[in-house]
Amino acid sequence: MPIDPDLLRAQCAKTLDRTDFAAALGPKYEGKVRDCYVKEGKRTIVVTDRISAFDRVLGTIPFKGQVLNQIAAFWFERTREVAPNHVLAVPDPNVMIGRECTGVPIEFVVRGYLTGVTSTSIWTAYEKGERVYCGHRLPDGLRKHERLPRPLLTPTTKAEQGAHDELTSREEVLARGVVGADLYDRAEALVLRLFSEGQQWAEKQGLILVDTKYELGLDASGHLVVIDEIHTPDSSRYWYLDTYERAMSGGSDPKAMDKEYVRRWLADQGYRGEGTPPPLPDDVRCEAARRYVETYERITGAPFVPDTEAPLDRIRRNLGL
Repeated sequence: MPIDPDLLRAQCAKTLDRTDFAAALGPKYEGKVRDCYVKEGKRTIVVTDRISAFDRVLGTIPFKGQVLNQIAAFWFERTREVAPNHVLAVPDPNVMIGRECTGVPIEFVVRGYLTGVTSTSIWTAYEKGERVYCGHRLPDGLRKHERLPRPLLTPTTKAEQGAHDELTSREEVLARGVVGADLYDRAEALVLRLFSEGQQWAEKQGLILVDTKYELGLDASGHLVVIDEIHTPDSSRYWYLDTYERAMSGGSDPKAMDKEYVRRWLADQGYRGEGTPPPLPDDVRCEAARRYVETYERITGAPFVPDTEAPLDRIRRNLGL
């Protein structure tokens, strides 16, 4: 059953924008969406309702943090046999506790389709005539949104908040000494396995996992571990499977189920990442929230049960703070 629009609109005034638990949970690192606290070998990740696009924080979306955290928990459990991950516990709808790992300083972006609207997207580059993208040679004659001959790992650098991530390649990563060849190749094999698993499950749920981003770390034994999030609407692009062929035949964009909706709204306002972004109207925030909730239900096959309690009070109670 679709989520109540009145509930979404009421929640616009009660979103989780920021947290401050450093006194109890250790030093805080504030990312675009997640507030992370590290203490005694554990990382407490509070997934806020903040939304980012074009590497900018734009505002908040009702229930977004709950949706992202619970989708990540679903995928971490589902892919546990494919790749080890950091999860220790999920004590609150917005909170995940994981092992603290040493992050690999690369964002592992895997792309399965020739698509995107940003200035750095694979489609933008291809449309300009570029045929080598992040070290991968692309054939002529591909159409927008077409499936690539094989999924490609297109790594990016990890920028500070407010700065843009930069496209790179295996060759550049190795030349700069960011990581060694063995670690890079092991990471590539791991993320391609995860992407294949994600695509197979998504197809069973009537979706296409188009592209995604993985964060990896090294545990105390030097083993690669999946951290942060996995296959959520913030790190991934999903299309509806049953509309894809019709969209390709008609030359239109496939129907998306992810935050591409917000990116497209911003692009329609003339914003593509430079300068001050326009504020998100509540109608846009609610529609984005509806899509996030629908994504959760389609991916997991379970109904989303929103928690409307004041989030900061609930988190303190569930963490025993």
